Amino acid sequence: MRIKDIFLYALLLVLPVACASIGSPDGGPYDEEPPVLVKSTPGINATGVDNGKVEIVFDENIRLQNAFEKVVVSPPQMQMPEIRYNGKKVTVELFDSLVPNTTYSIDFGDAIVDNNEGNPYENFAYVFSTGDVVDTLAVSGTVLNAEDLEPIKGIVVGLHSCLEDSAFTNKPFERVSRTDSRGHFAIKGIAPGKYRIYALADANQNYLFDQKSEKVAFMDTYVSPFATEAIRQDTVWRDSLTIDTIMDVKYTRFQPDDIVLRAFAEEMNVQYLVKSPRAEHHKFILYFAGPNEELPVVEGLGFDFSGNYLLESSEKMDTLTYWLKDSMLYRNDTLKLSVKYKVPDSLGIMVDRIDTLSLVPKKKWAKVVEQQQKIFEEEKKKFLRSESRKEGYDKDNPPQFIPKTKVLPVKFSGNSTMDVNGDCRFVFEEPLECADSSALHVFHMVDSTLLPMEFVFRRSDRSINEYELFAEWRPGQKYKLEVDSAAFKGIYGGVSESLTRDMQFRTLEEYAVLYLNIPGVGNNAIVQLLSSDKIVMQERTKDNRCAFYFIKPGKYFLRLILDENNNGKWDTGCFEKALQPEKVYYYPHSLDLRALFEYTQDDWDINAPLDKQKPLEITKQKPDKERKKMNRNATRKFK
Repeated sequence: MRIKDIFLYALLLVLPVACASIGSPDGGPYDEEPPVLVKSTPGINATGVDNGKVEIVFDENIRLQNAFEKVVVSPPQMQMPEIRYNGKKVTVELFDSLVPNTTYSIDFGDAIVDNNEGNPYENFAYVFSTGDVVDTLAVSGTVLNAEDLEPIKGIVVGLHSCLEDSAFTNKPFERVSRTDSRGHFAIKGIAPGKYRIYALADANQNYLFDQKSEKVAFMDTYVSPFATEAIRQDTVWRDSLTIDTIMDVKYTRFQPDDIVLRAFAEEMNVQYLVKSPRAEHHKFILYFAGPNEELPVVEGLGFDFSGNYLLESSEKMDTLTYWLKDSMLYRNDTLKLSVKYKVPDSLGIMVDRIDTLSLVPKKKWAKVVEQQQKIFEEEKKKFLRSESRKEGYDKDNPPQFIPKTKVLPVKFSGNSTMDVNGDCRFVFEEPLECADSSALHVFHMVDSTLLPMEFVFRRSDRSINEYELFAEWRPGQKYKLEVDSAAFKGIYGGVSESLTRDMQFRTLEEYAVLYLNIPGVGNNAIVQLLSSDKIVMQERTKDNRCAFYFIKPGKYFLRLILDENNNGKWDTGCFEKALQPEKVYYYPHSLDLRALFEYTQDDWDINAPLDKQKPLEITKQKPDKERKKMNRNATRKFK
């Protein structure tokens, strides 16, 4: 073969490879356009419809995302509609009989997306009417949790044209919507008129309030929807950074569009004994489903229970701890008791109920004694081994072993660095038989000198096992606490050991001070200083003002409860009594407080829109991320 022919042959072999290396085939621009609706059967806004089957066709293959959560049919359907998709078509079949002269809406939200890129067909509501007219009015707003202004996702919001309160408990909603992740709702296809509006966490999905456990919201006034012509500004962009044109666009505004519903769960008017554990021989606990107005009557079956116990009660008397004092009593492996307490009957009248209990601890008393004996023998052997190593040990006459006194554990809250408004508390594992305050000694440390101080030592109101120590603590000063051994003795024979603590209180320069002026709240508000969502301090207002002292530096938030009944806490509402929950407000910004600074905040307007008050930083129910066009073509280079 000639050299020329060999060269041409080699060139033919190399050429396809060289061409392939120039660049891979490009798939073209990304699809960033949503599906386009081509047709529907029946047509959108069709009238005189008598068939509950709807077919909607798009220009490309589509799919449905979270249809059960996002698609809302109004009027609500008692039988679950069938919603399916195949290729370019969405089919909805309603199984309830169609109501005459009624507008139906199937609100898809952004559930319909194209199959490849997931571009949403947003804010799509399919509407038709069984009568001659399509109703077009709408109302919208937000549902918030009344206690903390959290947006509520997925709660049903509905309308009744019947203005009687009984409609909410006896009839399904006439038109409904469901809130999104922002707590926002929009009820569409409404006829002109006057309505009552409600929110309902509809546990059994029957669209009426028939379970007291369901969270609800209602308005004290009626809703009358209307429409007005309005103008909004639309922006046309030349590219991702440059505005081309800002245009005024006319549109129809449906109102009211700023409804705020505050949802709450009513206090359950039920009562029963939930459980009665006896984890240890010497105590048992009664847990009730709700608060007791009076203490239950507990009687022993076959023995005298009265006077043989100490009772520790929670504030609402719904958790009761009984500490048994008589050893002959708590050594029994089974305690049989009767508990008589008040419960509401079917008419809400309080009547007596008696439960019979058989309380058995985890371990039998014989097992407890056996374990105690093992501990005793081990300690005795250890003692004798130690003594046998000593000089002069007489094995025929060994020293007598005396078991140690049972130690009563004590937890003391004071530490080396104390807050000026901190407290000094003693917490014991069992109630005390005696507490000798003369065995406590408090000293003011001045240089190396210990100066005795007066103090107050008393049992806390919070628990029978908790005691508090009060003295004239001063900022920046050092103190010393000494507690002699055997200062405290428990009812089961435990004796405390000696205790020594050095304490130094922080200086005033380490704190911030916050003054608040909140117009319109008078003396009826509780203001809470929050770190994230935890209450750090709370104060009641006086003449629209309150102040927080000794605040550690950091970021804080503010919440206000309008305490209308002055009971010092937030109270829920009651639908039957037309009682709204007490109002709660948030200061809309965080506060960055620094040491050695005094801050005055007088710009808190509690009348600002309620759904805009709670800072997003401490809002737990975050908005879902909006699916936006990715605009990937703007930065993509095509060959």
